[in-house]
Amino acid sequence: MAWAAATVLVVAAAAVLSPASVASASNAEGDALYALRRSLADPRGVLQSWDPTLVNPCTWFHVTCNRDNRVTRVDLGNSNLSGSLVPELGHLEHLQYLELYKNSIQGTIPAELGNLKSLISLDLYNNNITGTIPKELGKMKSLVFLRLNDNRLTGPVPRELTKISSLKVIFDNNPRMEGPELQGLATYDTNC
Repeated sequence: MAWAAATVLVVAAAAVLSPASVASASNAEGDALYALRRSLADPRGVLQSWDPTLVNPCTWFHVTCNRDNRVTRVDLGNSNLSGSLVPELGHLEHLQYLELYKNSIQGTIPAELGNLKSLISLDLYNNNITGTIPKELGKMKSLVFLRLNDNRLTGPVPRELTKISSLKVIFDNNPRMEGPELQGLATYDTNC
């Protein structure tokens, strides 16, 4: 009977001290990033370290985390990646910088990126992204830089972007786009 009580105490102590509760958020972030990895072709092997069996993605190359092991930055610009963005990226709630410029990413911008409330810079320029800019990006109240130029975007620029008071720069060199002038923003057309 004493050994049963001791076993219960050991199991209870392990549950309290287990890093699983701390790692669960990091694992969710790792799952989101691994979903991105699975959707991309990576001929240079820049995503080789993105191993879903690790406790969290903070040890992966091209991923930066804060002191709490939360993903704050993904730097994959000019990496010769192709494929598409995934809605799971919207789970990276502490992400501040998403750098995927100068690749061959196709498809649309997931509306779930609007959930990235801490995002400061979204750099998707020089890809093959199509479709419209989701109005949900207007929920990213910390956004300062939105660089979507040199893609194949169409349709209007969402008015919701004008409500982001922190947004300072938008690159809008997408000849098939239309819509309101984003007053107060520095807009650039790289064809000039």
